[in-house]
Amino acid sequence: MSMNFLNDFKIEHPIIQAPMAGVTTPEFVAASANAGILGSVGAGYLSAEATRGAIRNTRKLTDKPFAVNLFAPEELEMDQELLRQAYLALQPIGEKLGMPFWKAPLSESCFDEQIDVIIEEGITICSFTFGLPSEAIVRKLKEHNIFLIGTATSVEEAILAEESGMDAVVAQGKEAGGHRGSFIGEALVPLGKLVTEVVAKVHIPVIAAGGIANKEQMDLMLEKGAQAIQLGTALLATEESGAHPLYKQAVLNAEEGCTVLTKAFSGKAARGILNPFITMMANTPIAPYPIQNDLTKKIRSEAATQGRPEFMSLWAGESVHETTRGTVTEIVKSFI
Repeated sequence: MSMNFLNDFKIEHPIIQAPMAGVTTPEFVAASANAGILGSVGAGYLSAEATRGAIRNTRKLTDKPFAVNLFAPEELEMDQELLRQAYLALQPIGEKLGMPFWKAPLSESCFDEQIDVIIEEGITICSFTFGLPSEAIVRKLKEHNIFLIGTATSVEEAILAEESGMDAVVAQGKEAGGHRGSFIGEALVPLGKLVTEVVAKVHIPVIAAGGIANKEQMDLMLEKGAQAIQLGTALLATEESGAHPLYKQAVLNAEEGCTVLTKAFSGKAARGILNPFITMMANTPIAPYPIQNDLTKKIRSEAATQGRPEFMSLWAGESVHETTRGTVTEIVKSFI
């Protein structure tokens, strides 16, 4: 691999479409790839077969390479009493949606099966969030010449990513929307500082992510030594984005300073637009990830069905007030 991995994959612009789980439909990923940036399937919550389907359906719409993002599996201690309290704490919101009780089946990680799918489908770029894959998995993916990208929220995590065999690392600043990729402690470092520190400490390409909303901010990150930037919130309201229409509307109506970090939806810290769900869940028991995510899943889907964004997770970065509508190609053009 040459030092600039984007050239190796013939990706025109130094931009990666963030793998936003739940939003990255085949149409959106393909539109990103066709716009000359690296598209990414956010496969974190998908089953192995759904991951295969997403890859195949994206391939029908683009002949360009795209990445698949997986959530590194985590060990979880099951605390039945906390689970019960967390479920009860959600009940007032459930009642507002007409569901005083609801089933919350607990999800199982199908990470190993997803790894097999990535190999079988000939994916060339795989990224990881919430941790790093085991040595055995890294070896297996490397045997198939798959380019590996880790996610880090601190210098320590970036160094671990390089040591584990990642070929590049996403430096996720505190400004980033959606889930924090932290896996050792909870770091909240501003992006400019993080990129500068990570570039100085690792020898692999660094990708800057978090609150980048315009060309000026992109250029600044590239000057600091990042090889590429990752865009999430800036692409959320595009025509091709798979975000729910109410979610897109919330993003377009957002005002500066409207985002907060919350664990209320998933049990893991994530940045989104402040809404009544987050406010109502302040100071209530919250189950660890992914259990809390399983408990709130039905609430979030029901809120979307009923047209109640006040109970949806509206993930967005700190620069959400700069997000505009348009096609993916139009938004990418504004950065070039």
